[in-house]
Amino acid sequence: MSVTLPHGGTNVIELQAAGDASELTLQNNRAVTTPTGIRDRLRVLLVSGEPHAGERTWRNLLKADPAVDLVHFTILRPPEKQDGTPINELSLIAFPTRELFSLKLDEFDLIIFDRYRRRGVLPIVYFDNIAQYVAEGGAVLTAAGPPFAGPFSLYRTPLASILPAQPSGTVTEEGFKPELSESGRRHPVTAELTGGQSTPPSWGRWFRLIDTLQDRGEMLMSGPEGKPLLVLDRVGDGRVAQFMSDQGWLWARGFEGGGPQAELLRRTAHWLMKEPDLEEERLSASGKAGRLLIERRTMGAATPPAGITYPSGAREEVPLKEDQPGLFSAALETDEIGLYRIEQGGLTALTAIGPANPKEYAQVVTSDEKLRPLSEASGGGVFNLILPENEPPQVRRVRAGRDTQGSDWMGFRRNESYILRAVTDVPLLSGLLAAIAMLGLLLFAWWRESR
Repeated sequence: MSVTLPHGGTNVIELQAAGDASELTLQNNRAVTTPTGIRDRLRVLLVSGEPHAGERTWRNLLKADPAVDLVHFTILRPPEKQDGTPINELSLIAFPTRELFSLKLDEFDLIIFDRYRRRGVLPIVYFDNIAQYVAEGGAVLTAAGPPFAGPFSLYRTPLASILPAQPSGTVTEEGFKPELSESGRRHPVTAELTGGQSTPPSWGRWFRLIDTLQDRGEMLMSGPEGKPLLVLDRVGDGRVAQFMSDQGWLWARGFEGGGPQAELLRRTAHWLMKEPDLEEERLSASGKAGRLLIERRTMGAATPPAGITYPSGAREEVPLKEDQPGLFSAALETDEIGLYRIEQGGLTALTAIGPANPKEYAQVVTSDEKLRPLSEASGGGVFNLILPENEPPQVRRVRAGRDTQGSDWMGFRRNESYILRAVTDVPLLSGLLAAIAMLGLLLFAWWRESR
């Protein structure tokens, strides 16, 4: 059987057969395997609209991961830049727009636009291809610079149909510390960023924010006056992320103590790649040493109890307590070995305590298949002791070399494996004592007869 793994990380695959009233047990009607999905290579297309201080930060971050195949283009010679140099004398590589955005677009896992502005390099039809690519399961991340607020904004293309925030036309240029929104404190992309839990956050400032109006999606980080800074959204089968600033590189340079820039971008990219551990609605379970642990991540402020189905078939409702915003958990002791099914809020998680497929249940019908080869090799036999249908076999002692089993008897071999070293005889009575005893008996008999 061939199975296509739906996502990277741990995947639980359960095969189950329908039960029947004549079965001895239903424990062996299902089998579980937990293959781990690994993304072979992550192909990323990075398009920088112009050279700037943060361009190298993007490149260093993506090139540092050996599993990432990066294709990076920076538009150094836009169409309006004409200096009379013949094309055949330029050392610049021509931007292969048709190959990237038409023929091979589906081969990329993530497309990043870094401070991109419309300059006629990419025809409008290619942006329509990108919007369709996202709807069919692709991912796009945009890092907005000042051009995003102008007339040549990336929003003024067919990408407007997938971008969750539209520019208002203004740019805020003042120092501010990015802050986590209420959703950001619950979302796994930003909830555990170092320094974000305090007020104000303990990381450095940024100095530019592109003002936008959020139409949909989740705002995880905000700037001055609560304006959107990081917005995530789902579009069809794909995902989109928008950074409303191009100054994340200040954290990478350690300005005012820096910040978790690499971790933030890594988590955002992995969320776009549908990494299971970064899903905002996720139910997981694990079992170890007789202890079942349940973890539920949600964007809601509360969550209903989780339903647990034990290996025996028994079911129980267990309430979950909030450990931190957006994260609920429960732990309980159990002595049942086997597969546990946890259901809550339309989500299902499977975990096993002990072996997922116990060998004790692999063959529950009595059989001599496993022992017969051993018994035949040793000259013995196998007997069915099911009573009262079968009488227990008689037990005999047999000499070495003789048969040790029959239809109704079993024999223990008399090996006679011993060595006689010496024999000592000790009489119970000496001759003198025997004579005295006999004389006493004669006198007693004579006395009795004389009376």
